[in-house]
Amino acid sequence: MTGTERTEESLRNDAELIVDVCFEVAEDDVVTIITDNRRSEEAEMLATVVSERGGWPIVMNNDTQVRRALQDTHFPMVPPKNLHTAMVSSNEIMIVTNLEWANRFAHVPAVKESCAHGVKIASVEEGFGSWGLSVDDIRQTIDNTKRAIEKIEGNKLVRVTSEAGTDVTVSIETRPALEIVPIKEPGVMMGPLPLWGEVAFAAVEDQTNGRIVVNGNMLGIGVPGHVSSPITWHVEDGRYKAIEGKEDAERLRDTVRDVPGADVVGEFAFGTSDRAPLGSPSEKGRKGTVHFALGDNKNAYPGGQNVSRLHLDGIVLDATMQVVDTGEYILKDGRWQL
Repeated sequence: MTGTERTEESLRNDAELIVDVCFEVAEDDVVTIITDNRRSEEAEMLATVVSERGGWPIVMNNDTQVRRALQDTHFPMVPPKNLHTAMVSSNEIMIVTNLEWANRFAHVPAVKESCAHGVKIASVEEGFGSWGLSVDDIRQTIDNTKRAIEKIEGNKLVRVTSEAGTDVTVSIETRPALEIVPIKEPGVMMGPLPLWGEVAFAAVEDQTNGRIVVNGNMLGIGVPGHVSSPITWHVEDGRYKAIEGKEDAERLRDTVRDVPGADVVGEFAFGTSDRAPLGSPSEKGRKGTVHFALGDNKNAYPGGQNVSRLHLDGIVLDATMQVVDTGEYILKDGRWQL
C-alpha cells in the first residue's frame, strides 16, 4: 500500500499504533482478537503488544466461517455463541480478517450488542506492517470527518452525481451521522482502521431516487478490486427497480434476489481519508468516493429501520456531492471541497 517493506519491526510499530493510539488499551483490559489463517501473524503481534500493556488478549481464529462466507454471501455472518459471548464481555474487539468479511460482519447483532455494552470495536485494515502511518495522519482524518459532519448533519437532502452516470438524491432527514474514525470510543459502531475515515447515514428508507452507477468496489459478489464494468442501480422510493450491467451486475442480482430487505438502499456514506487505498474495500474510506448499500441499516446506523441479513456496499468513484438544502458541495468530481 505504501511501498514500505514489511518487517518484524514494522509489524510491531503498526501493532503499537493500533493498541496505543487507535484503541488506547489500558491495564487489565480484556481484548478479543478475531482473526483468520492468513492474518494470524498480525493478530499474534497485536496480542503480544496488548499483553505488554497489561491487557488480557484472547485470539479467536474464525477462519472456517470467514472462508465459507466469502465463498457464499448467503452463509450466515452471525458468530457462534462462544464468540458472541466473548465479544460482549470484552473491553476491546480487534477484527483482523479478510476486510470484506469484516465489513459485512459489522452488521450482525453481536456487534450492535457489543457497542451497547460500551465495547471499543474495529476491524484492522490490510497492509499491516507497511502503512507508514503517523498519528498526525490519523488526526487529519478525524478533522476531515468532523468538518464534513458539521456541514451535512441536520439537513434533509443530498444529491450525488458522477461522470460515470450517477444522479441520485437521498434523504438523511432526522438521521444522525455515524462518525467512523481511526481512534475508537467506547460504544461507537464498528469501522475499519487506521487508514479509513467515513461519514455514514441510514438513508431514509423510502426516499432515495435516481441512478447509482457503481464503478469502484462492490462488496459481496466476489470482486476483490473494482468491478469489471459498471453496475447501475435504478432506484425509486428507496428500492431498486432494476440492476443493470454485465457479469458483475448479474452476480449482484443473483445475490440479492428474494432476500428480504435487500432491495432497500439502506446506507449513504462517503470517505474522509487521504490515506485509504483505492482498489479494495478500504476505498470506501477514501476522499472522493461515495458509497451506498443495499440491505440492512438497523444494526449499524442511528435511526435505521430496514432489517436484512445482507448489507452490500457499492462505491461511486470521483463523485460530486451537494447538500441540497444549503447548496454547499462536499465533493466536486472527487475533489474535497472543505
